[in-house]
Amino acid sequence: MAHLKLENQEYSQITNEIFEKTKKGLGFIPNMYQKMGANTALLDAYTYAYGSFRANSGFSPVEQDVIFLSVAYENNCAYCMAAHSFVADMMSKVPAGVTKAIREGEPIPDTKLAALSRLTRLLTINRGKASQDEINEFLALGYSETHVLGIIAGIGVKILSNYSNHLTSPELDAAFAERAWSPEHVQG
Repeated sequence: MAHLKLENQEYSQITNEIFEKTKKGLGFIPNMYQKMGANTALLDAYTYAYGSFRANSGFSPVEQDVIFLSVAYENNCAYCMAAHSFVADMMSKVPAGVTKAIREGEPIPDTKLAALSRLTRLLTINRGKASQDEINEFLALGYSETHVLGIIAGIGVKILSNYSNHLTSPELDAAFAERAWSPEHVQG
């Protein structure tokens, strides 16, 4: 796979402002942000879309991280699987069995979250395409058509980070290290 080195980067004012805001909020600047920051449009688009998804998607924090983990799983993004497992554990409070199931490609022990993950994974794999039966199955569990669009927003956020991570290979931050993941760990 290709690898962008991105050595000796000079960051734009906008990127540096994002770094400052991130450091105030998280206490550190994730390595992924440092790689994405080499292109201001990429980091700015990612942080804006991420914030908007968190604030406006219509999903709970638990559901949001189910979406993010499901997309990262399908895209084999080790960095995002680790980072969102950490967020799921420490911030969103996703039930441990749900996170474990997604990380291992196993059935999710919650019917509604399983349907959310299933449709997210399907839309990720099929580039936004689903049958009416697949949509109806999701809607039958209490979700709405606007939730389907919210999934697309979540997929869009993760495509920016997953694809960037594939090409830049950011080192996993110490904060996420306990939740390291690789596709090789998946049974199958």
